[in-house]
Amino acid sequence: MYRKVHRSISRKFSPYGLYSHQLTMTINFRRNNGFTLIELIVVISLISLMLFFAVPRFQVDVLSDHTKKASRWIMLQVHALKEKAVHDQKRYVLHLSLDSNRVWVTSEIMSPEELQAAAANGYKLSDDIKLLDVEYPGQEKISVGRADIYFYKKGYSDKAIIHMSNNDNEIFSFVIEPFLSRVRLYNKYIEFED
Repeated sequence: MYRKVHRSISRKFSPYGLYSHQLTMTINFRRNNGFTLIELIVVISLISLMLFFAVPRFQVDVLSDHTKKASRWIMLQVHALKEKAVHDQKRYVLHLSLDSNRVWVTSEIMSPEELQAAAANGYKLSDDIKLLDVEYPGQEKISVGRADIYFYKKGYSDKAIIHMSNNDNEIFSFVIEPFLSRVRLYNKYIEFED
């Protein structure tokens, strides 16, 4: 009997009174109406804006993945070799085989067996990328055979430009400066000016 009285008292003193049931029905009815036209326009415009920026980036990433990978490898390797030559106090050589499309690194203290193993295990560029030539200032371009870029103990290297192309006929030039640790990359064929 106490419970019944308590319930009836709580209903009487409820802040919503007897209309609490009607209030929840009204709120639920308004929630089930759907979205307004403005809300739909805002959501659709945000989605289209995201797709506008995402789709071209996706195409660039998918289409030139091998080119980016090879470019990163060359740029990081040159930077690392300059630092490593100073740290280890050894002369390192970056070899580029223009015939087999392979790149590898050796040092001055390697045995003949280690030199052969380094050449055999070097970084093989993918089939859609081709090393065109390597250019040194004041010398003729090397477009067949092997080109070597030296990295010296004092922290500098040979000045050279590596030219590379891909199946999309894009040409890339990697400019290696003797005293700069970073490699400059150009999306065109550049040469040393005489």
